[in-house]
Amino acid sequence: MLFGFVSGTLLLAAAHADAAFDHGHSELETLLRKHVVWINNGHASEIDYAGIKRDRSVLKSYLAGVAAVTPQEYKGFNRNERLAFLLNAYNAYTIDFVLTRYPKLESIRDLGTLFSSPWKKRVFPLLGEERSLDDIEHEMIRKPGDFDDPRIHMAVNCASVGCPALRNEAYVATRLDAQLDDAVSRFLGDRSRNRADTKGLWVSKIFDWYGGDFEKHSGSVAAWLAPHAASLSNDPEVRAGVATASLRVRYLDYDWALNDLGSSN
Repeated sequence: MLFGFVSGTLLLAAAHADAAFDHGHSELETLLRKHVVWINNGHASEIDYAGIKRDRSVLKSYLAGVAAVTPQEYKGFNRNERLAFLLNAYNAYTIDFVLTRYPKLESIRDLGTLFSSPWKKRVFPLLGEERSLDDIEHEMIRKPGDFDDPRIHMAVNCASVGCPALRNEAYVATRLDAQLDDAVSRFLGDRSRNRADTKGLWVSKIFDWYGGDFEKHSGSVAAWLAPHAASLSNDPEVRAGVATASLRVRYLDYDWALNDLGSSN
């Protein structure tokens, strides 16, 4: 199954090799607009994987265009073009990875084994190499000195309920900062996953797993969250505690269930 997953993408990539890359990410945009649904007042989303599976040829065509980008071409992208490219590649490859087993899986973790993480499988052609999702996230998006932007943790989507929402649009360089700010706002405004009270800050495990990124940017997780006090509580006293980074940070359990359309019902 995974051999076909890779070889089909590579064959399509060869057909895309002479075409300029579409920085509007129009094929991915079409799929996301059609098959991603906002829930919980826009703080989370669900994916119509069955619908994307029916339109998988569009997804494959988009990924072929991604795979056809050469390292030299990528170097010619500006900073926002590179980051949008990687974020979209990660999210699109994750969706396609889920579709290799969908609907016969309850979590993306089902794509791994007891001894093999799904995020470490090198089956994703990108910039001339076979890469894993971990490679794309940790060695490229999070590579020290390249982007150094903790907002990316609200932009990469791991196909799980606990993840920040997959947007119903592609990331594009011309609007990237606004899109990332909006992703942060939506995620932190979800009181089921991030909130504050008199006992402390209760936030997603993402802030634990990647605490170093937030510390590098702001000095601590609490300090990074401080400007978002209004999203985390309605209580003025609690908001003041968030804003001064004086509340203890606690981490909530993470829900690895597939973020499939209707799964929250």
